[in-house]
Amino acid sequence: MRSITSLIRLDREYRSAAITLKEQLTAAKTLPIVVNGLSAGAAFAFLAESCRDAKDATGTPALLLVSDEDEAKRISAALSGAGLRARAYPARDLIFHSMAASHDTERERLTVLSAVLAGEVDVVVTTPAAAMLYTIPESLLVSLTFELRLGDTMAPEALEKRLLALGYAKVDMVDGIGQYARRGGILDVFVGGESAPVRLEFFGDEIDRMESFDPITQRVSGSVPTLSFLPAGETLVSEEARARILATVDRLLAKAKDDEIRAKLEKEKNALENRLPLEFRDKYEGLLYDGQSTLFSYFDIYPRTATYLLGTAGIRENLKKQSELLRDERAALLSQGLVGEEAASYFADPSDLEDFLGRNVAVHLNPFSGGVGTMRVSGLFGFRCRRTVSYGENASLLFEDLTTFRKALYRVLIVCENKQGAASLISSLGQNDFPAVNLCDMPDFDYNSMQNGMIYVTAGEIYEGYELMMAKAAVLSMAQDEGKRVVAARREARILRRAGGAGQRLMSYADLSVGDYVVHRKYGIGRFEGISTVTVDGATRDYITVQYAGTDTLFVPCDRLEMIGKYIGRKDSDGAVKLSKMGGTDWSRQTAKAKSAAKNIAKDLIRLYAERQRRPGFAFPKDSEMEEEFDASFEFAPTDSQLRAIEEIKADMERPVPMNRLLCGDVGFGKTEVALRAAFKAVSGGKQVAFLVPTTILALQHYQTALSRMRGYPVTVEMLSRFRTPKEEEAILRRLRRGEIDILIGTHKLLSKKIEFRDLGLLIIDEEQRFGVTQKEKLREMAKNVDTLTLTATPIPRTLNMAMNGISDMSVLDEAPSDRRPVQTYVLEHDDGILAEAMGRELARGGQVLYLYNRIDNIDLVAGRIMKALPTARVAYAHGQMEKEELEDIWQSLVRGELDILVCTTIVETGVDLPNANTLIIENADHMGLSQLHQLRGRVGRGTRQAYAYFTYRVGKALSEVATKRLTTIREYAEFGAGFKIALRDLEIRGAGNLLGAEQHGYIDSVGYDLYIRLLSEAVLEEEGKTPEPLFEATVDMHHDANIPESYISSSASRMEMYKKISLIETEEDYRDIADEFLDRFGDLPEATARLLRVSLIRALAVRAKVRRVEERGGILTFTIEKPDLAVWSELFAKYPGLAFRPGGGAVAYRLRGSEEGSTVALAVLTDYVGAMHPKEKENET
Repeated sequence: MRSITSLIRLDREYRSAAITLKEQLTAAKTLPIVVNGLSAGAAFAFLAESCRDAKDATGTPALLLVSDEDEAKRISAALSGAGLRARAYPARDLIFHSMAASHDTERERLTVLSAVLAGEVDVVVTTPAAAMLYTIPESLLVSLTFELRLGDTMAPEALEKRLLALGYAKVDMVDGIGQYARRGGILDVFVGGESAPVRLEFFGDEIDRMESFDPITQRVSGSVPTLSFLPAGETLVSEEARARILATVDRLLAKAKDDEIRAKLEKEKNALENRLPLEFRDKYEGLLYDGQSTLFSYFDIYPRTATYLLGTAGIRENLKKQSELLRDERAALLSQGLVGEEAASYFADPSDLEDFLGRNVAVHLNPFSGGVGTMRVSGLFGFRCRRTVSYGENASLLFEDLTTFRKALYRVLIVCENKQGAASLISSLGQNDFPAVNLCDMPDFDYNSMQNGMIYVTAGEIYEGYELMMAKAAVLSMAQDEGKRVVAARREARILRRAGGAGQRLMSYADLSVGDYVVHRKYGIGRFEGISTVTVDGATRDYITVQYAGTDTLFVPCDRLEMIGKYIGRKDSDGAVKLSKMGGTDWSRQTAKAKSAAKNIAKDLIRLYAERQRRPGFAFPKDSEMEEEFDASFEFAPTDSQLRAIEEIKADMERPVPMNRLLCGDVGFGKTEVALRAAFKAVSGGKQVAFLVPTTILALQHYQTALSRMRGYPVTVEMLSRFRTPKEEEAILRRLRRGEIDILIGTHKLLSKKIEFRDLGLLIIDEEQRFGVTQKEKLREMAKNVDTLTLTATPIPRTLNMAMNGISDMSVLDEAPSDRRPVQTYVLEHDDGILAEAMGRELARGGQVLYLYNRIDNIDLVAGRIMKALPTARVAYAHGQMEKEELEDIWQSLVRGELDILVCTTIVETGVDLPNANTLIIENADHMGLSQLHQLRGRVGRGTRQAYAYFTYRVGKALSEVATKRLTTIREYAEFGAGFKIALRDLEIRGAGNLLGAEQHGYIDSVGYDLYIRLLSEAVLEEEGKTPEPLFEATVDMHHDANIPESYISSSASRMEMYKKISLIETEEDYRDIADEFLDRFGDLPEATARLLRVSLIRALAVRAKVRRVEERGGILTFTIEKPDLAVWSELFAKYPGLAFRPGGGAVAYRLRGSEEGSTVALAVLTDYVGAMHPKEKENET
């Protein structure tokens, strides 16, 4: 299969550069090559083809240096898509403290190093900072790497010894990478790079069986013929290295005077002497090996390497910044006496890069001339190239540019996002006199054979479009531009000013005033009197003071505000509310009544679940071609478990009974994509979708994701949350009723009685654990027959138990995306020094930090403390009691990268996606539940970088047994997929509880689950049900043009969108709204389109008037009436002379006169008829 990138070969400059590169790869003395003038899309095409040429010429891998690690990941993935074996080589974070650290990045680096040694890679993409970090010497890696096959001979004891030398940890049961366990003649091991651990069974010294197994069930799942072993990490501690480190620690202890420094060194000495895990070993890297190597050392095994520098100045700047950062960290360790000079060797000298480039062939790619100084070069190649726009739906601009290209005899390749888009474009091009060749089904087409003046169309992905002016070739992208970013300088300044005012305390009662009424769960309604500072047993705390009836006063600790809330309810005419009496029975009686109502609600839930088993639902059709294209347009490769879940959900949707499915997947496992595919299927089937989420911020994020994902398809997405103004909300509700909104994403506002869908077909509930049972069932009560999909990472025990027992079906996402890394989790006593260092390291690599502090009253002081520790950081704080505009401003600033550190409450707990936030710090983590901790940890690590979570507790605090279990569990289950395990663990500890309430639970126990479900079904069938009014259909046949001409709206997607809106017209207000939209977006309406709007309104009026058919034929307008209202028709006969009943009385006819237009007359007659039948409705409309 030929790559689109090969089009660059049409340019003479590329061909000359390729010849020079080939000459330099074999020259006695090399000189660099300089390439200027390429746009981003053309530069990527140059890289792909040049790397291919270099590999063909020498058989050795190429090296590509970029300035940013995210860019390295993107380019590596794109090069793989272009048919090259490309690998990204990431930088790793050095851990200088005694904290458990993830070795995933080290294993990834080792895999790349091994591939370079074996020649199993075409190009390695990296940053200079990653390349110049010291790593394991290549000779040692070769000697340690080995392979075992079924039937090989090796004693189990010998294998165990080798695994220890490779850095594997011995455990009782293997459940993580880098571990092994031995039970006599059976050895389990989890090797880096493998998808599952492997069990080796020995018969004597022969490997008799080798099979992979599930780390959760520990059951074997398939045979493994070959297993390759790599070290468990880059930093291996041999006996000689251990002795060297111990001697260094002894020397440092002899000099140490500070007690804190001595304590840290003593802890390290104890670990060394007692052979405990050396989590701090990175600090002594200079003592680990006899010599030190970098990535460059591995490429030195080859005679000559083609080394590409994408943006020379940026690469050198990155190198300078990272080397200075590491040099500063090293200097700090040395000054504190925590490490010795010889041991603190972490990073090669920057001059090593220049030496490496001098030994090999350096190819500098820069958009403009310059960046390489006065160096002598072997060739300077300047391309005449420019970026082309992404045309999206802007067909007029595309046609204009194609006209220019065709006149200049350009060879034009248009790249669409999918095959459907390509076919649609080719049809549109042909209708506008631009014949085009479809290359979608021609994978072996030679792009160098393209003919001048011809247009070619294909489907695929490109970096961006570009034009090669000398070659007279252009690559045009039909992807949608993301648009210009909104300038928000004033908002940014305002947010940063707020963040800086640490002295401006934002108290926990920000939305309360003295005298407001509050409700305490236990004691009832009281009056808020303010905050009091109380000292008890020498401890001073802030309390909310609540006044109850009489002289009773309650003091509520400010860190236990979950027990109290503002009273919203009925008040007397003077605004007063009767206060509860503490210790009395009134509040108890009130709560007892509430509990009784809760039992009734539970009964309703039983009815709803039972009805689902017998009620007919909507059977969605099989996937259309458009749905298949939508699925294929996902920019990432879906995991097997995603594909399985999608298949299960779509199969449910295609059955004639309502779906009730739970989708359980860990944070970041792609639940949203699965949900959006289900939503797209529902919309394709003509139904609407409700997407219920727990928080305003999550609603905003899902809204933006859905807009991006649905781009290019006739799907309308809207959001309903407190970020919407009342006016916007009213407009959304009106469009929702008309059916103009396909997918509505919203918070609890979706549960409002004002919400009215035209035709709801799918309900999606995200972060299910955050909703109460009653809240969720309110929406289900509104639409009992709709399919329901519930998403969660940690299902609450009630829902999980129901899923496991069959009341609802369950799909599980148990695979992480291939480029995601588990979040490295630390549990430690609060240490400002370690936390400041962690935040500093994150900011130094261009990331962001979430600092969770769950007390509103002094959250600003915490933000001020961080600003003092990191004066250059941009810090803000946020909590749920802020005004919506302020909160949205802060959130958008964080998303845009205008904030470095956000100090916040648990407002970020659910679903929020911040790919650049990769360090999470939680104060007082012992106060939080297991599910909550897991959800919070899921807020980081959603990109490709290694992420860190620090769960801290107060210094010197003795943790309770429950808190200890929670923190231990969250640390142990750090790997991907842990959410489901955590939920199972929670279910195991707490039990399922009363499945649907105390009474029903007793019945289930007494008769058994299956019989109980049967009894429920019988009981529901005995209840009375209301049958919906049969659907009335009206036909309108005007025998005149009524359409949207392509000359008016050329984009098929836009036409489809407007047709859909026209078909949903029900009232004159709808008619006017859509006519105004046409005028605003597309200009004056052609007569055919104006008639189409009238016909749609005629049809809606005919349904209301019970007119079965409206027809114009031979100048006669006929209304076929089911049950005519004679009095109303008599009035119309007087108003419209010539209007009369036909013989038989079942129809009314009217002969058109002169220039009268049928649809105009029909609309007038039916408008008057409906107005006379429903005068109040007519008044409301006018």
